[in-house]
Amino acid sequence: MKIVIISDTHGRHEDIILPKGDLLIHAGDVSNHGTKNQIEAFLKWFSEQDFNYKIFIAGNHDFLFENETPESIEALIPDDVTYLNDSEITIEGIKIWGSPIQPEFMDWAFNRKRGAEIKTHWDLIPNETDILITHGPPYGILDKNMRGMSCGCEELKKAVDRTQPKLHIFGHIHEGHGIEQIDNTTFINASQLNYRYSLTNEPLAIDLNI
Repeated sequence: MKIVIISDTHGRHEDIILPKGDLLIHAGDVSNHGTKNQIEAFLKWFSEQDFNYKIFIAGNHDFLFENETPESIEALIPDDVTYLNDSEITIEGIKIWGSPIQPEFMDWAFNRKRGAEIKTHWDLIPNETDILITHGPPYGILDKNMRGMSCGCEELKKAVDRTQPKLHIFGHIHEGHGIEQIDNTTFINASQLNYRYSLTNEPLAIDLNI
């Protein structure tokens, strides 16, 4: 299966040229401010993309997904799009788990305190996970900001060590864009925008066979 991966488009989705593939994944921050109009515009574009499967999670800018009821959110999601929020889906035998949660920073959406609070979310990740999608990175992996500081989550790194997914997909830290292979896991920071919020990075694509 060819997987095309994007993240942190912040409303610039119309300017992205996607390569062909089977599964399209967006790892959050689909909007700038998470307003209903911004989210609806993204979902319309996302649904129109020519992929067999389309999966996304929310990010810290996507306030609507934290503030609205599950019923209201479900009514917005097109039939051919899957939204994951501490939840999973299996596609052609590939087990995929997604979560928008990231360590607390200012007053953004889906913030959780480091340590015990955020760990409750990562404890939900099944041991048998092939693709893990989180908005933020694990600590020490493609997570350095412009000052060279690691901003990833320590408890998420422990969960990745426990589950050992084939792919761990994330964004959030724009400066960390890239791919890194560690043991049996390929880590992908798919941020499309750089730290100045300019659209500089190409979508990433990878073949996965389970």
